[in-house]
Amino acid sequence: MTTYQDFLSNKGEKRWQDTWEKKKLFQASDKSDKEKFYALIEFPYPSGVGLHVGHPRPFTAMDVVSRKKRMQGYNVLYPIGFDAFGLPTENYAIKTGRPPAEVTKENVSTFIKQLKMLGFSFDWSRQVDTTDPKYFKWTQWIFLQLYKHGLAYKKAMPINWCLDCKIGLANEEVVDGKCERCGGEVEQRNKEQWMLAITKYADKLLSGLDTVDYIPQAKIQQQNWIGKSEGAGVNFNIQGEDVVLDVFTTRPDTLFGATYMVVSPEHALIEQLKHKITNYKEVVKYIQKAKKKSDLERTELQKDKTGVELNGIKAINPVNNEAISIWVADYVLISYGTGAIMAVPAHDERDWEFANKYNLEIRQVISGGSISKEAYTGDGKLINSDFLNGLNVEKAKDKINNWLEEKELGKKEVQYKLRDWIFSRQRYWGEPIPLVHCEKCQGWIPIPEDQLPLELPKVKKYEPTDTGESPLATVSDWVNTTCPKCGGPAKRETDTMPNWAGSSWYFLRYCDPHNDKELASKELLSKWMPIDWYNGGMEHTVLHLLYSRFWNQFLYDINVVPCSEPYTKRTSHGMILAKGGEKMSKSRGNVVNPDEIVDKYGADALRTYIMFMGPFDQAVEWDTNGLIGVRRFLDRMWNLQDRVGSKVNEDLETLLHQTIKKVGEDIDKMHFNTAIAQMMTFVNDATKQGEIDKEQYSTLVKILSPFAPHISEELWSLLGHTDSITYESWPEYDKKKIVENEITIVVQINGKLRGEMTVPADISEDDAKKQALKIANVVKWLDGKEPKKVIYVKGKLVSIVI
Repeated sequence: MTTYQDFLSNKGEKRWQDTWEKKKLFQASDKSDKEKFYALIEFPYPSGVGLHVGHPRPFTAMDVVSRKKRMQGYNVLYPIGFDAFGLPTENYAIKTGRPPAEVTKENVSTFIKQLKMLGFSFDWSRQVDTTDPKYFKWTQWIFLQLYKHGLAYKKAMPINWCLDCKIGLANEEVVDGKCERCGGEVEQRNKEQWMLAITKYADKLLSGLDTVDYIPQAKIQQQNWIGKSEGAGVNFNIQGEDVVLDVFTTRPDTLFGATYMVVSPEHALIEQLKHKITNYKEVVKYIQKAKKKSDLERTELQKDKTGVELNGIKAINPVNNEAISIWVADYVLISYGTGAIMAVPAHDERDWEFANKYNLEIRQVISGGSISKEAYTGDGKLINSDFLNGLNVEKAKDKINNWLEEKELGKKEVQYKLRDWIFSRQRYWGEPIPLVHCEKCQGWIPIPEDQLPLELPKVKKYEPTDTGESPLATVSDWVNTTCPKCGGPAKRETDTMPNWAGSSWYFLRYCDPHNDKELASKELLSKWMPIDWYNGGMEHTVLHLLYSRFWNQFLYDINVVPCSEPYTKRTSHGMILAKGGEKMSKSRGNVVNPDEIVDKYGADALRTYIMFMGPFDQAVEWDTNGLIGVRRFLDRMWNLQDRVGSKVNEDLETLLHQTIKKVGEDIDKMHFNTAIAQMMTFVNDATKQGEIDKEQYSTLVKILSPFAPHISEELWSLLGHTDSITYESWPEYDKKKIVENEITIVVQINGKLRGEMTVPADISEDDAKKQALKIANVVKWLDGKEPKKVIYVKGKLVSIVI
């Protein structure tokens, strides 16, 4: 008989992959009457490095789910594509002088080879690539709809600017005031940026979370990022000036405790009243330092709070007419609220730290706590608050809100932490924004939809410009164009879209990827949407999930897609780490190459080990010894065919049906490691017993097939089947057979194990107790004494107390 190693050495896995592709086994049918199941993974970014063994974890998991669903009779859509625009490829182009499109094509080709090598049951006929003009035509079309509906606009705003990379950075890309990529200096710059008004969808994005099945962490992160706050807008007049400083506060009940104010370094008040600020030079120096910090650094809770008083101006507290100092401090952001706060140090931790540092008054207005030691943030009765005294917090909020509105000093408001989405990038390798600027028409004019896609021009250099403009700005033949509205001269927008753009709707294109008339037909969108199960990384449960939900909700509102929420279910996976718990990266030299693993151990061994490593939602360390153990399991599975007999092995029936039940349920729960452990137990038991009947072995091959499809196809064929195992029925367990006829019960005396007994599974409590007392070792320990107590824990133990 051939061995499993013979099968691998003879390229058996590649033979089955070719068979699947030739027979188009994994193509989802748009015309099938079967119940649909749409399984989605986050499509990969095709880097030049290729896959490492951490990448296939989510792909394998959803492949296991998809293969099981096919066997359960579903019409499964499990598509694949590539999120191929982005900075790494552009940086490589700058370094080598090679066109990004050429590099991307090579990288995608490498990824396809590796993904096929691992035997994933993707529907390759629906493959998308965000850099394909046939795809980004519709990305541009969606942008135009957002623009036409007033949700895309351009405005000047502060961004993090890397002086070396000459690029705007997200807050997350700035570490200790330096660029995460190059380590260069970062400063805040005001730049014109295209924005998407995602804030207009804040309430819809929040309420939509009530209708979906997301893991709790994903919902919480979405809710926190949106950050809905109910409170009041309050007007503070500037003493002696016809100027009002507006603040938003969630605690208007504490207004009598406001003893100073703080504005962000970017606040317009500073420039507006600079003639009044007597220490203006000191203030400007502080603002310059603040420019070098990211928003994340500025709002870090553990960081020491710094600030400078604006000498020469005061604000008037509207509830008691007290003049209070105004400070500039970088922990207040212009992008949140109004960019100014009223500081109530007795009842806010940041304000308390700041007040203690600069010896500012701390006035308690809520009873409770010890404000000399820390801010009191709990509930209580109002004190030192005039007409609010004696009220609890909620009643005080209502009363002060009414009072502010009556006096026209403020009003009840709702605000969000969520900011509008900065959508433009001053780079080359992204989707061109399909707008032109016309002086005659006095603004931005959309390119006619029938002229899409607007493609990137070919350029010789991809470096950003010293002015901070995109490299496209230097391509005059492309920039200078004709206005589609008036026919006069116009200039194209030279900013490009971020790589978030293509990934915000790719799941819709999979429904109808070759449609050149519309994004996707309504009929096919209605057939496949919403996605039944979406799995991705925890790092994408905020922005990607939020952005794609926003685009989908917008498209639903304009009657393009059939459902408001795109994802019915969302789960996430932990990372596979290198030895020592480090993240795998080329720079650390700790990447494990899947090509080498597959070559040595086989794709099935890698797939099964990745699923066996540990709980799917937790980070796990790579361990080659564990992989070797899984390979041995597959060897034993292969060798078991040698023990197939014609006679039913009754001793294996209970364990087999328990295994069918556990593996099926564990796949649905993403408990892949325990599903594999159960199959290992069965194979070990069957090997020890020396015989297994053909039906039992066939059933085992079926439930193994989602994890290890190549060996399962081969064994299925060796069992005499001519059709692929792909569409065989998933085994059903017999409820009667999963209950064991006999069980082993342990017997304890005073908590110590003194014996065990094998008894009928349905033994009564009285009989269990009687039988336990007859065990020779128990009789010996009792030594003729009567037990004080005998306790029976059904199916597990008898506990005797003497």
